[in-house]
Amino acid sequence: MKQLLRKERLIKYRKPLIITTSVVVLQLLFGFDPKFCIINVVWLLV
Repeated sequence: MKQLLRKERLIKYRKPLIITTSVVVLQLLFGFDPKFCIINVVWLLV
């Protein structure tokens, strides 16, 4: 039962985790841009 809940939660949050990780990597590669970061975080929460 707990395994199933973990798997559902992982699937639910997998896309936002991948997007957040990629945004952080891009920020590190191209320099930190607060405006870009805020826009992406807002987009994730919608």
